[in-house]
Amino acid sequence: MTDGAEPAPDGQPTVEHAALAADGAVSDAATAPPASPDLATTGLPPIAADRPELAVGAAFAGGLVLAILLKRLAR
Repeated sequence: MTDGAEPAPDGQPTVEHAALAADGAVSDAATAPPASPDLATTGLPPIAADRPELAVGAAFAGGLVLAILLKRLAR
């Protein structure tokens, strides 16, 4: 039998590969510092990271304003 680090002959992942990947993800998550949503990681201001519905509402309102502006320019 081959070691789990080698790819399968047909290039498809195997159960062993999934187990190794899961073990690596668990160990990485255990050693990583806790993630905190801030401007540097999400690209959003803190209020939008805490309440994403505000960002969605702002995008909707911006779309309406743009649609109204384009409608007026078309006249």
